[in-house]
Amino acid sequence: MSPPKSAPAKRRIALEPQRRPGKQRVAELMRAGAEVIAERGFEATTMAEIAARADAPIGSLYRFFPNKDALADALILRYRNLMDAAFEKIDCRPEASTTEAFADALLTALVELRGETQTAVVALLDARSDSSAWRDEFHDAIRRHIVRALKLRNPRFGDQAVEDMAVVLLQNMKTMKSLNPERDAGAIAELHAMTRLYLTSKLGD
Repeated sequence: MSPPKSAPAKRRIALEPQRRPGKQRVAELMRAGAEVIAERGFEATTMAEIAARADAPIGSLYRFFPNKDALADALILRYRNLMDAAFEKIDCRPEASTTEAFADALLTALVELRGETQTAVVALLDARSDSSAWRDEFHDAIRRHIVRALKLRNPRFGDQAVEDMAVVLLQNMKTMKSLNPERDAGAIAELHAMTRLYLTSKLGD
């Protein structure tokens, strides 16, 4: 009789600290991890390098992040939380901002998330075998945020109409993120003008 199959190993997750010193240490470790991954890529990065960059004992790193995958998952969650917070700011008191200001806020939402965390997340997605699925999930999450923001400004929008608008705006946001402020100043200005006109035609002022 063949031996029973062993249960699949559970993925080890990061330890969530409860006290302020622990939270501060985790923030430092994640910042160091993002920097090293952004520079070297996920596969080439070692836990020892991350600990050294954070000026922390290797045991401290393993205490909060039992392996590199746990740190990667924490960085991806961190980026999602930053994205959620950016849209919560856009959704706050929609009646208090003009349509043009709303257009500008949408265009710059992803640009303002630039930094080591975003660069590290891009490297992480590139390193994953299911990277296309992860990217699709990020884009779907952003699209859902845009739909919510549009509905808050005009609850009378039909479901299909607001979904179509969200797709257009997401493409504009992705284009804005790809532009260099120093090299592409003219294109950025045109994209702002185009998005303002588009939303004005849909929402009014």
